[in-house]
Parts: sequence; C-alpha cells; structure tokens
Amino acid sequence: MTRMNPMLLIDFYKAVHAEMLPKHMTKSVSYYTPRMSRVNRWDKVVMFGLQGFIKTYLIDYFNEEFFGKPFDEVMAGYQRVMDASLGKNVYGMKKIEDLHKLGYLPIEIIAVPEGTRVPMHCPMFGITNTHPDFAWLPQSLESLISAESWHPMLAATVGYTYREIVNHYYGLTCDDNLPRSKALGAFDFRGEECLESAIKAGAGWCMSFLNTATVPVIPYLESVYNCDCTKEPVAFGSPSTEHSVMCSNYAVDGDEVTLLKRLLTEIYPNTSFSAVLDSYDYWNIIDNVLPQIKDEILAHNGCMLMRGDSGECVEVVTKTVFKLWEHFGGTVNSKGYKVLDPHVKAIYGDSITVQRCEEIYKILMEHGFACSNVALGVGSFSFQCIEEDGILKPFTRDTFSSCIKATYCEIDGKPFPIFKNPKDGGFKKSQKGCCVVYEEEIRLLDESYAGTEIHYKDEFTWDEACNDPRNMLKTVFKDGAMTKAYTLAEVRANLHGGNF
Repeated sequence: MTRMNPMLLIDFYKAVHAEMLPKHMTKSVSYYTPRMSRVNRWDKVVMFGLQGFIKTYLIDYFNEEFFGKPFDEVMAGYQRVMDASLGKNVYGMKKIEDLHKLGYLPIEIIAVPEGTRVPMHCPMFGITNTHPDFAWLPQSLESLISAESWHPMLAATVGYTYREIVNHYYGLTCDDNLPRSKALGAFDFRGEECLESAIKAGAGWCMSFLNTATVPVIPYLESVYNCDCTKEPVAFGSPSTEHSVMCSNYAVDGDEVTLLKRLLTEIYPNTSFSAVLDSYDYWNIIDNVLPQIKDEILAHNGCMLMRGDSGECVEVVTKTVFKLWEHFGGTVNSKGYKVLDPHVKAIYGDSITVQRCEEIYKILMEHGFACSNVALGVGSFSFQCIEEDGILKPFTRDTFSSCIKATYCEIDGKPFPIFKNPKDGGFKKSQKGCCVVYEEEIRLLDESYAGTEIHYKDEFTWDEACNDPRNMLKTVFKDGAMTKAYTLAEVRANLHGGNF
C-alpha cells in the first residue's frame, strides 16, 4: 500500500467533525462493540488483532509518516488533498498542526485481554484522548481502527470454531495426548483479498492451530506478538507436491510411480510429505499404484499423506482412509478406534467447510476410525463466508455489526453521557456513558461452579469506570507507547483456557 499521511486515512467527513463538536469539549470516549451476529452458531467474537494494529499503525506508521516528517511537508500534503477534494475553507487545519507540534498521539486505548471471547453487545475495547485539546481525535481514528480490526477478529473466530469441532471429535475418538493444534491447516493465502488480508487471516487462524501455508504469518506474529519461531511453536508448514510437479514428472517419466518412489527414497527419506494424486486418476493411484510402492512406503522414515483435490471431498477423504486401512492396516487406540499405520494418512486441502469437517469426522467415527487419520485444509472460502441453512453468508464488518461509537464526553471537566437509540434501530442502540466489563460466575441449579460469563454495565463516568476493580478493560496503549503487550503464548492460553 502507498504510504501516506495517516491523518488522511479517514472518511472525508471525519476531517470536519472537530469543528462541529461542542465547544470546550476536553474528553471523549468511544467503544468498539460487536452489536449482533449474523451467523447463528456464533454468539461471541474472539478479541484478537488490536495489538497488531496498535504497533503497526498507531506507533510505527504515525511515527514514520507523521511525527517523524517535517512539519511543512506533512501540512502541505494534507492540505493539497483536502483543498482539491473537499474544498478550501471547509475543514480546519489547526488541529492537524497542533497534533504534529505535540509530537505524540495523545490517545489511550483500554481493552479486554487478547484471546477473550466477547459476547454480543459487550465492548471489546475503548479509546479516549489524554490531552484536553484533542477530544476530536478518538472518533477521527474510527475508520482506520474499524477497517483494521474486524477481519483478524473474525478470522480468529473462524479458527476457534474449527478448533471446537476438533476438540469434540478428537475427545471422542483419539488418544488424549494427541495434539489438537495440528489437526487442521489453513490454505487460504491465494484466495484472500490481498497480502495484508492473508496475513491477518493467517494470524487469526494461528490462535487455534499451528499449521498454515502462509509463510509471512510467522514474521508478522514475531513482530507484533513477541514470539520467536526458533524457540517456540509459532506456525508450521509442510512439504507438498502440486499439480505442476506431478504433471511435469509424468510428462518426462511416462508414469506416476517413478516420482512417488523418488520422493520416498531420495528427496524425503526422513521427512513426512503430502502428494497430490488426482492430476489424472486419483483412485487408480490409491487402488493400484500404492500397492506397488508399499515396501518403499513402509520403509520410509516419515508419513506420506495422500491428497485428493477434486471430487466430493467428504467421500474422497473418508474413502481414502478406508482403503489405506485395507492396504496398510494399523492399530486400535485406547478409545477403541482404528489408527492407520503411521506411514500413511489422508489429506484434503482448502475445500473443507465447517459442515464438511463435522461430516468427515462423524463418518470416520461411525466406521470405527479415529479422526486423527485425516489432515484437513481450510481455504479462503471459510475465511470469507459460511453456509447456514442453505444460505451463503459472506463475512464483512457487518457480520457482527462491529462499530465504534462515542458514548461519553466532558465539557470543561463536566461529564456528559452520550448515546444513540434510534426509534426503529434495534441492535443499533449504543451504550450510554462509560462502561465496565466484568466476569460473573455461572452456577448450576445445584450451585456447582460452571465457569464464567462476561457482562457489561454502562452509565459510569470515566473515572468511575477506570477505578472499578471488576473492569476487564485495561490500558494497553497510551501517549504513543504500548503499556501492555501480550505474547503469542498468552493470547493462545487466554483463548483456550491454557489448553492450546
């Protein structure tokens, strides 16, 4: 993306609101809230990506493209665009000049811990000014914050949904010591809207799983979530063929056996890999070619994953497991389910939806097979939409109607609650005043403990909310610097209750 003055990263009308606000406003507070869910199975959103946004934009971008550049250059660039497109004397320049002279971003962000699953209507984070001259600034940043926040949160929610499915079926059919975090992998890079979208989606996915094909996810997470791929599990890829490999070798060799033997004995004798086998006739490979190379497969110091890439994926992947059992056998685990010989496995990439994942696991379980016999791939479809009741629901900011709304201000230090409540607005009703987000214990009828639920209360002043010991909204950014930075391990632990 072209680098530019970050004060231009706005909707046009944001450039004129400072002059419209009440005179002598010294403080404003806004909250980011998921107001409703358009997906039936989702009633919570994973809080993720705020730290990445803060470090990328509020710190690095503002320092490099605004505070770190000469005053005259910054002002001339801003004025040039606004004069030509909005009109001279329509907007105020002084607020931009004052901000540059201040030398830092006078903003405070309070947020629930990253990795928290936040229910509808509950604030996820809030933003306010720390300097009385810049009460206009929090809402001026709304467009940028919103555009950068909803996608990683939605992607993390997608990943968590698949992890719930894995946890359920692995709990029923697999040994308890088998890691859940490698059950599925993301193969969405080429289908995302752009590079930045692919990285954000991949990062959100990696809050619940380790396997991804998107390499730049690793340096991104290292840069914004305090991790190191050489010292801890950040994300993993795997060797795999593609159709260009299979087809070019077939053109030279005249068969598919030659390459498969070379993969097993020369290229990856000590490494697991997957091979796409449907360039011509998938079932011919499974039924006739695999028996020819059975000795090489069993002598291989690794696992060969048989990958279909066409046909009805539920049938292909489950039928492959059944046939691999016929060819190679295996063992029965502690829960009474069949586990293939460790040299073979079935894999299907990037066609798996939530429904197909559940269906595959259910069929395997019904036929007496552990769900760990397959590796499944989630592609860009699942990161951009979901099918429910025969309806395709695309993912956008409005999937959770996520928004940033002003709810509180102070005029010369006097508090005023702000709210919107459209007569026919329904879910668009906002909070009123400042908010306290808190956890409350859930007790069953017999008074036994059953966990906690997150709630919120509003109509507080800023000082009252900040001083409430229950409040989960804690300062993470203030005056140009992070005050609380989460590690990747901490976010995963928060999301999965310490059982990543």
